[in-house]
Amino acid sequence: MSRTSAGKHGVSSPRIACVDSGSDRAKIGRDELAGRYDLVPPDESDVIIAIGGDGLVLRVVHQYLRLRRPIFGMNCGTVGFLLNTYQPAALIERIEAAKEVTLYPLQMRAKTIDGKVHESLAFNEVSILRCTRQQASVRISVDGIVRVPRLAADGVMVATPTGSTAYNLSAHGSVIPLGANLLALTPVSPYRPRHWRGALLPHTSVIEFENLDPRKRPLNASADFKEFREVVSVEVLEDRSQLVKLLFDPDHSLEERIRAEQFAC
Repeated sequence: MSRTSAGKHGVSSPRIACVDSGSDRAKIGRDELAGRYDLVPPDESDVIIAIGGDGLVLRVVHQYLRLRRPIFGMNCGTVGFLLNTYQPAALIERIEAAKEVTLYPLQMRAKTIDGKVHESLAFNEVSILRCTRQQASVRISVDGIVRVPRLAADGVMVATPTGSTAYNLSAHGSVIPLGANLLALTPVSPYRPRHWRGALLPHTSVIEFENLDPRKRPLNASADFKEFREVVSVEVLEDRSQLVKLLFDPDHSLEERIRAEQFAC
């Protein structure tokens, strides 16, 4: 790998790690990068290249969060919302010119019916969903004030701005622009209150969910792809002590894609 001058991310000749999703297409992409650049393990890298789809980016974010390495994704999946186009040529120059986006996760603290407390982080959303044919019955409080005494629905979620274009969007929740400092509180298939379709909350909010009938109407709680069964209460708040930086080509910005989702037909 040829040496480069220091760019805006503060590294010279950045050491590149590469993680692929395991699909045939992603493996071929990784082999192509290995033929062009001197790849190193993530612990020794300056930047991590993620080759795959959006699910892989989330897994890489969680797995290597402790390293605080920027992540440059290249799409070898389907939607590729969190990734750049796959193009192995001029990768060093792309990394140096890339625009940084800082993401902060949600912290979920879930108490299960056996009295145990489980904690996990979510960069997309925390969701509370029914796990039987019975509707969920949930009390929702925000900053200690009961806002929905009883939600009858398939479930409810809290989404970050990046997560607002994922499951939240399919549940008809609001799309949140990056930098808006908001969270989306969105019900899933609500029955009562009939006309409540969710809320936008300050990112400093503490949201609490209480299962009003845990024996008859059990619920599962998920933070991204980590799930806990039979929860009786869940607390969600933004954790600004944790962060990840994603890198995007200047002409392929995440901010513009999130904005465009508000006008998609």
